[in-house]
Amino acid sequence: MQKVKQLLVLLLIGFLPFMGYSQTEPTNFIPYDTVAGDPLKARIYTLENGLKVYLSVYKDEPRFQSMIGVKSGSKQDPSDHTGLAHYLEHLLFKGTDVYGTNDFSKEKPLLDTIVSLYEQYGLLKDSTLRKRMYHKIDSISGEAAKFAIPNEFDKMMEGLGVTQVNAFTSNEQTVYINNVPSNQLENFLTVEAERFRKLVMRLFHTELEAVYEEKNISLDRDNSKVYESLYASLFENHQYGTQTTIGTIEHLKSPSLVAIQKYFDTYYTPNNMIIALSGDFDPDEAIRIISEKFGKMMPKDIPPFSVANEKFIKVPVVKEVLGPDAESLMMGFRFKGANSPDADLLTVVDYILSNGQAGLLDINLNTKQKSTECWIFH
Repeated sequence: MQKVKQLLVLLLIGFLPFMGYSQTEPTNFIPYDTVAGDPLKARIYTLENGLKVYLSVYKDEPRFQSMIGVKSGSKQDPSDHTGLAHYLEHLLFKGTDVYGTNDFSKEKPLLDTIVSLYEQYGLLKDSTLRKRMYHKIDSISGEAAKFAIPNEFDKMMEGLGVTQVNAFTSNEQTVYINNVPSNQLENFLTVEAERFRKLVMRLFHTELEAVYEEKNISLDRDNSKVYESLYASLFENHQYGTQTTIGTIEHLKSPSLVAIQKYFDTYYTPNNMIIALSGDFDPDEAIRIISEKFGKMMPKDIPPFSVANEKFIKVPVVKEVLGPDAESLMMGFRFKGANSPDADLLTVVDYILSNGQAGLLDINLNTKQKSTECWIFH
């Protein structure tokens, strides 16, 4: 009888670790995917709200690179409000109702009035009435600015030791970039989660001037003009050619903050976003914090993008763009998208022709000084 009791005790002791593991695993372990042959052994997570998370670890230095991307860009701009996605990118550096303000309860009514006035301003055609309305917007914007804390987002990032604080908008995506000290992982993700929680139209009036300046620079830059002409020729119907990321002068002069808010509400959703971290961090800790901070975002249905059909280009289209810079040539070929069977083949051809060192164009044109610069993108 004593041996039976001892055996029973041993069985229970042996069973306890198994029981504990089966109970804790579902709450501590988040499943992830990997790609066969990936030397970085990157983990790919999909949270319940659809947010994609890519984590790759290397210990070169005690920092990590962060990119938070939204799968929408200027091609999703409304045709009557081009440049909108780029405007929005700028606004997401201006704070929320929690930071960037001294008193949001007093600031909010003024910001709401500015939103309404801009809608009225966009409908006006008479130059005198527009001038009066703009003066009113300018006056109220000045009052609202008294409650704003300029550059508080940048100052918080600087306080955390974050560098390379930046963002960009393209046809397909909007991406927010940071380089972060490893010991600030949780603080950094806390600030970023707050940034994407709520859009506030703060300091829009002054930020508009920054976008104007970007547009003016593009109008004076030969490369920008050639690029725009190339895409307009390749895509006569598609948004790639019919509208630009920076937007038209007419639309920049009559922005709609209502349309910007609608864009944010539509596309800045977790099932349309990714978070990519690469560097020195604990991936288990990182995904736990990301799940905690970003898991509260609610997914939404993303409207399908309507692709415009293009006619086959039967003969070469030649356009000349005049400007002060030295002569240059840009050639474009239209192919199907990144998900087409041609995508991988195009990448191979790209690197055969130009890879910065030993491509055919590198050897036969650049190194022989037959051109000052020759490169390929697709």
